Amino acid sequence: MLREVQQVLRLIMCLRKQKQHDPKTAGELLVLLWNDTRGSAQSLNCTIAAAGLWCAGIKTEELQPDLEESLGHCAWSCPQPDPEELSAFTRLYGSLRLLLSFQMKGSTVFGPECCTYIEAFLHKFSLTNARIKIHLTFKLSQTTFQREFSGKIPRKIASAGRPPPVLDVTCFTQPPLCVKRGFWCLGSHPVCGGQIPLSIPPGAMDQGLFGELSVQPVTLLNPCVLQYPYLPTRLTHIQVLVYSPSNVPVIGPSIFFQRLPAHLDCQVLGLLSLHCTSSEELVHHGGSLYTVQEENCEGPDQEPNQPGVQQGLLLLLFLQHSDPFSSHLSDVMVTEALIEHHLEDVLNHNRKVVTSALQTELKNALKAQKRKQKQQEKLHSAAEVILSSCITIVSCSSNVGFRNACLNCMKVNNTHDLSASLRESLRRVTLWKFVSKGGCYSGPTEEHLEGDEPTRTEM
Repeated sequence: MLREVQQVLRLIMCLRKQKQHDPKTAGELLVLLWNDTRGSAQSLNCTIAAAGLWCAGIKTEELQPDLEESLGHCAWSCPQPDPEELSAFTRLYGSLRLLLSFQMKGSTVFGPECCTYIEAFLHKFSLTNARIKIHLTFKLSQTTFQREFSGKIPRKIASAGRPPPVLDVTCFTQPPLCVKRGFWCLGSHPVCGGQIPLSIPPGAMDQGLFGELSVQPVTLLNPCVLQYPYLPTRLTHIQVLVYSPSNVPVIGPSIFFQRLPAHLDCQVLGLLSLHCTSSEELVHHGGSLYTVQEENCEGPDQEPNQPGVQQGLLLLLFLQHSDPFSSHLSDVMVTEALIEHHLEDVLNHNRKVVTSALQTELKNALKAQKRKQKQQEKLHSAAEVILSSCITIVSCSSNVGFRNACLNCMKVNNTHDLSASLRESLRRVTLWKFVSKGGCYSGPTEEHLEGDEPTRTEM
């Protein structure tokens, strides 16, 4: 059922692209799946409904012929969902602009694992379509599961395709307890890289894939700690997600990305190692996850009990395609299917170009990490000089009253304890030094307004 949901969303997004809808328009999407055990064969039903301006002008009659052709194994004369389910949706979000229902016969393999795949797929779809609030409902064997995906902080990336994706840059990492309310960035800052042209291999051309193909990388480092320049951080993982020209997540395993760490220069990136996580769940819906070990992440200059922040880097790859001879909706759908089917061959055919470009993008995205490490090294050196000078002054002073006043002020009994207390006080003062950044999302999420595309200098 995952492929079928992807195909429906792809068709809706392609038609939306043709109608040149404003990416700022918002709306709601309902994906409802339930099983039907009546009769001899078990079947699975799916209803996809939409409300709001994001799909204005798109009619069910426009989608039906292309869907029946691409999803020929599905039955379109199927039971309708529980009216209460749709009425609850329409009461909240208004009348339906789209309503599609279809059925898969003999779906005995549908279970919790497939539910997880669909949930992960819709989550990734919501990342690049942040103005569409997605409602997912499973009703299987008397069990109901519901999940919502909605973007809290949308950010339009104008140079990453047409229509431009609207990213959900909300970061859900909780700030440390010592951070004051309103003094923690609630999002991440997307950085758009250079466009990477891709040549189409002969085998894909023989199958009908023509035109110009390219990929646009966008990186997001989260959580954002730009406002705390002396706070130690540690990069723990890198995730790569690939999107089709219609901003729909690509499904399928990618050996290219599994082998990518072997072709990257970790030393240039400032990383000790980069390992691809072998997870069937991640691979199945098109994602690749790498665990990271940074160089000198536990170096001699770092305090053993020093609080730090674990960060992750999200690398989004937006495929872009143009072909003046492929303008009809059915042709566009066939082309997108060909791109996804031959994506592995395309990546391998352009291995050197893609690897070099990704190396550059990762290096640029991690520049802030290196600058922060250098600042911390300078601060640590200065702190050692300050501490040594203070202890020397107190220890060598012949004024007993002055020495006792210093010990009493720091609430310690001797100069050894004084050194530890001064070190901890200086660490607290410098570690949480707050520097206001105009591009950070430091207030309540409801107050954030969508801004222009950021530049590399924000990182």
